[in-house]
Amino acid sequence: MSGIQKVAEILKENSDKTIFVLSGAGLSAESGIPTFRGKDGLWNKYNPQELATFKAFEENPTLVWKWYLWRMYLIAKAEPNEGHRAIVSLENLLGDFWHITQNVDGLHRRAGQNRFLELHGNIWEGKCRYCETRYREEEFTKLFPLADRNFLKKLSEEEFKKQILDGLKEETLPRCPICGGIVGPGVVWFGESLPSEVLKRALEIAEKSKVCFSVGTSAVVYPAAYLPELCKKRGGILIEVNPEETPLTPLADFSFRASATEVLPQIVKQFKKLKGK
Repeated sequence: MSGIQKVAEILKENSDKTIFVLSGAGLSAESGIPTFRGKDGLWNKYNPQELATFKAFEENPTLVWKWYLWRMYLIAKAEPNEGHRAIVSLENLLGDFWHITQNVDGLHRRAGQNRFLELHGNIWEGKCRYCETRYREEEFTKLFPLADRNFLKKLSEEEFKKQILDGLKEETLPRCPICGGIVGPGVVWFGESLPSEVLKRALEIAEKSKVCFSVGTSAVVYPAAYLPELCKKRGGILIEVNPEETPLTPLADFSFRASATEVLPQIVKQFKKLKGK
């Protein structure tokens, strides 16, 4: 029996139990989104760990917003891939299933995911670091029309560079209606804590899960990387899907050295056969 078949059998045996997927940048990289630590041309001279901080935002909010708008532009052009869709299929086929993601791109939402937790926030939302007010995507788009997904999607790269990279000024940045501070993207920056309620829920899910998938994550960023470890410590089965080995590999019951788009659809297909669907 192949590893794919064995995993499908495990899903069938545990279909009424809690199961979760922890996903990282590798999942969205296959949609054409550069990984956070990847090189995307224009920004090679900047270190993401220096730009994605509150200190950098206070010192130069225009530069930080230009960088995030560039990332949002790339994401707006991207589409969910077969890996995203396979995870949605698992949600539809299983009882208590969760997708816990480190990604901020929202592609899981666009794929149709309903049961998800965003550990590191969402790039399409806004957050005021001065008064802690959060803005959902619809609210934030009204506050900052340049961050509108549909607007960005329609721009050519030349238009984006002219209108955004060359034209953005501090006076056009979004201001918080509550306190007047400049609103930043709704993501977790370096040095910031994860949203406490989201982390609490993720830990609860990991603790009671019988099966866990680690998909496209390097498993070096904590506390996210602790979730599969916690599942394993509580007697759960760990399935890793990643082209390269990670610190989780020695703990994994099954390791697939391939991409999510290669492996997950096969697992779903086999699982559907077993369920007679």
